[in-house]
Amino acid sequence: MGIIIKPIVTEKQTAITKDTPNRFGFCVSPDANKLEIKKAVENMYNVSVVSVNTMKYSGKMKSRYTKSGVVTGRQDSYKKAIVTLKEGETIDFFSNI
Repeated sequence: MGIIIKPIVTEKQTAITKDTPNRFGFCVSPDANKLEIKKAVENMYNVSVVSVNTMKYSGKMKSRYTKSGVVTGRQDSYKKAIVTLKEGETIDFFSNI
């Protein structure tokens, strides 16, 4: 399994990217460190990474009410990395579509 699992493209992350256009979010492997994340982003997107900030999110119990009763489950835990690129560089996630 690779270091980078998927880019984060949500409303909140898009607002952050709009305010500071050289910051991007990625969902990464929970055991990856900042140096590994930096190398993976630089190799995958051919950009220069200035800094990496990471956050760990713990899983939560979720429940919902259905016709057959209460269904309970668990949301997965994950690690998020906010990557700051060198000034003037950008990543286009939608170029392959």
